[in-house]
Amino acid sequence: MTGETRRAGVLVAIKVVHTAAWLVIESCFSYVLYAGLAKRSDRRAALAGGVVAAECLVFAANGFRCPLTEVAESFGAGRGSVTDLFLPRWFARNLPAIHVPLLVLAVGLHARNLRGSR
Repeated sequence: MTGETRRAGVLVAIKVVHTAAWLVIESCFSYVLYAGLAKRSDRRAALAGGVVAAECLVFAANGFRCPLTEVAESFGAGRGSVTDLFLPRWFARNLPAIHVPLLVLAVGLHARNLRGSR
């Protein structure tokens, strides 16, 4: 196996791992939104929210850049956008802009739910 073939294989593995992690986090995020809309601010929503919060903290602590993007770039992925996901470029590039308003909405919904349950 040549060095270039090995690098390409590692890059594919990074993309698979990152995409799988994104799917898990996105599932948690979707559940947090659903639970907020359904007025279900319970332990399950809190657990899913914890996963989302942890992702947000990792992202912010790394200068609002996913740490796996840097790893992928070290193995030859292109620069300038999230290149280590198996997602359309326009969608991957705009994930923060899409998620911030939805995150604010989810927090607001759960705050409303918790206030109403008192």
